Amino acid sequence: TAGRGAKMAAAVSGATARKSEEIADLIDLFSKTQYRAKEVTPRVDRIEKRCLELFGRDYKFSIVQNSNGEVCGHYPRQIVYLEYESTEPNKESFESTVQISKLQDLVNRSKLARCRGRFVCPVILYNGKHVCRSSTLAGWGELYGRTGYNYIFSGGSDDTWAESEEVPEDDTAVRNGDSQLFDKVRGSDIKLLKYLSVRFICDLMVENKKVKFGLNVTSSEKVDKAQRYADFTLLSVPYPGCEFFKDYKDRDYTAEGLVFNWNQDFVDAPLTIPACFTKNLNIDWREYQSWDLVQQTQNYLKLLLHIINSDDESGLLVHCISGWDRTPLFVSLLRLSLWADGAVHASLEPAEILYLTIAYDWFLFGAEGSAGRSAGRSAGRSVSDKAHFVRSYSYNIMHCY
Repeated sequence: TAGRGAKMAAAVSGATARKSEEIADLIDLFSKTQYRAKEVTPRVDRIEKRCLELFGRDYKFSIVQNSNGEVCGHYPRQIVYLEYESTEPNKESFESTVQISKLQDLVNRSKLARCRGRFVCPVILYNGKHVCRSSTLAGWGELYGRTGYNYIFSGGSDDTWAESEEVPEDDTAVRNGDSQLFDKVRGSDIKLLKYLSVRFICDLMVENKKVKFGLNVTSSEKVDKAQRYADFTLLSVPYPGCEFFKDYKDRDYTAEGLVFNWNQDFVDAPLTIPACFTKNLNIDWREYQSWDLVQQTQNYLKLLLHIINSDDESGLLVHCISGWDRTPLFVSLLRLSLWADGAVHASLEPAEILYLTIAYDWFLFGAEGSAGRSAGRSAGRSVSDKAHFVRSYSYNIMHCY
C-alpha cells in the first residue's frame, strides 16, 4: 500500500511538472511571437488542439472555420462556439443548437464593421449566456480602405485612397455614400449581436473615437450618429490601454498606487453606467478617476459580474480599440473568476484553466506578446496579479451583490 501511494504521489508530481512546463513553453512562445492564423507552426498547432481538448472537457461546441485567417487573420483558425455544458451520461452525444452555416455567414458579413476585422466573437458560456469579445467599430477610413468602396463605386478606377486606413471620417468628399455603407456593415454587426442574444456592450476605450494624426481612424457604438445601437444597453467604462502598462512595468509590476492621468487631451470618454447597475454595488463611481489600477480593475470586474447576473437571457460584449490588450484582460479575469466559483470549466484544474486563458484569450486572439517588454508582457504578467486579487478579495458571484 505504501508503495502504491508513493507511485501515485510521483505520478501526480510528474503531471504537475508537465503542466508547469506546458505553461512555461506557452508563455515563452507568446513573449516572442504574435499569432497569425496563416502562419501556424507545429508548436502553435499543438496549442490550438490543447485548447479544443480543454474546452471539450465541459462543453459541447461547434466550430466557426477560419482556416487560413480568411475571416480574421489574428483570430484562432478554429473559433469555438460553446453550445451547452456536457454531462457525464451524455458526453458522447451531441445535438447542435445552432445553424453553424448561418453563424458563419453572419460572421463573414459583419467583419468589416469592426476595426481590423475583429468581429463579435463568443468566448465564454455562462448559464446559457454568451460573453463576447471584439474590437471597436471601424471608422470611415478603415472601412473605405478595406472594402475598396472607392473602386467599386467609381466605375473601376482606382486611386491612392483605396489602400488607406486613415481617411478622415468627416471628409466631405467621401461622405455622400458613407451612410449607406455604414447601414450595411453595421446592420450586419447588429444582426450578429442579436443572433448571439447580446444586449449589453461594455466599451473600455478612454476615447470616443481613436484619433491618429488628427484623423478619426475608429469609432464606437456610443457615438454612432444614426443611433443604430439604440436597442442595446451601452456602458462606457474607460480603462487605460497598453501604453499605460509601461508605467506598470517601470514600477516593477506594482499596481497599487498607480493612477492613470485622466487629463490627457485624447481622453474624452466619461464613465457612463446605467443606474440599474450602480445602485446595488456599493461603489462610489464618481471617484473613478482617483482609483489606482487595482481598485479600477476590481470595480470594473465586479460590474461585469453584476451585469451577466442581472439578466437570465442576455449576453455581454466587451471591447476596447483593437481588442487585444484590455479586452483579453477582462475576458480572462471573467473566465478565471467564474471558474474559481465553479460556474464555468468545472472539471479543469488550476494549471489547466490558466493555460486555457493564456492560450485562447490572449495568444490565439492575436495579443502582441512581443511588444511585450513595454506593454504585452506587462499585461500578461498582470493577469497573474489580478487573478490573485480576484481570489483574495473573494470576487465571485456570491459576493457580487
